[in-house]
Amino acid sequence: MYFAALLARTEDGWEASDTELDDVETLSDLADLAREASPDEDTVLVLIEQEDSWFGVVRVDGEDDPRIYVSDAAAAQRSAYGELLLTDELLGREPGSDDGPDLDSLDLDGTEDGESEDDEEEGGGADAVPHSPVGDSEILEDLGISEKELRALDAEDALGTIAEALGASEVLETVR
Repeated sequence: MYFAALLARTEDGWEASDTELDDVETLSDLADLAREASPDEDTVLVLIEQEDSWFGVVRVDGEDDPRIYVSDAAAAQRSAYGELLLTDELLGREPGSDDGPDLDSLDLDGTEDGESEDDEEEGGGADAVPHSPVGDSEILEDLGISEKELRALDAEDALGTIAEALGASEVLETVR
């Protein structure tokens, strides 16, 4: 089960709204959805979690490129929403002909066909995608959550902890 919410910073504090990601096909679509939540080009956070398995944060500041943090890349790769966030750039891969990892090329054991030795070394084993955080771990630094704190969050309660640190736990709970 997934949960996704938008937190938009306003001059009055944070406003939350739950969001359906069914019609979102690319990271660009997700960034556009976030920008629509804040007509004043304030900071918008897209918070996504999947059943205590992984969580992701996408930060959009005005027209800047979105910044992304994913708590467990390998777990996220196995989900449609995670696939949105795991761009080639985020995973340190050469840009391919598609918008993200090709889940059709995965064997049942979770490894990619044609995996190189470099992929195995970077992934820390047989997985092409690491079972570790990827992305901008300083994404929330200026909002009061350090890199160390973000990396230490457990997927089970990460979004609540982030919202609490931002002073937005009540507004997040209203959409949960």
